[in-house]
Amino acid sequence: MDFIIVSLGSLYFSEIMHFVPCALYWYQRIFMFPLAIILGVAVFKDGISAYRYALPLSIMDMFISGYHTMIQKVPYFQEFEMCTSGVPCSTDYINWLGFITIPILALVAFSIITVSLFILLFKKDSLSN
Repeated sequence: MDFIIVSLGSLYFSEIMHFVPCALYWYQRIFMFPLAIILGVAVFKDGISAYRYALPLSIMDMFISGYHTMIQKVPYFQEFEMCTSGVPCSTDYINWLGFITIPILALVAFSIITVSLFILLFKKDSLSN
């Protein structure tokens, strides 16, 4: 269910709110949309083996959104910002409660997906023993 919320949230911010995504956000989308398809198919098929394909994508997305969060929240990391043209990655489109930004929302969502996939992996291992 998280993968649906993440995909719809991404589309809402870019298509309805007209927030222009930075380069890091595009990289997050590259890993996010296949994840939505893989986990969506896993709901209807053998969901136990979905971790093989989804786990690397969610871990990569977690690292990218973590790095994006560091660029926005830690001034030292702004020196290593990779967005040189277009929208800078340090731009805060939303800032709820003074600390919740789009990369933090993505980091939380992909952390939940990653933990859920690890639980699925360990459950599969315990079922096979």
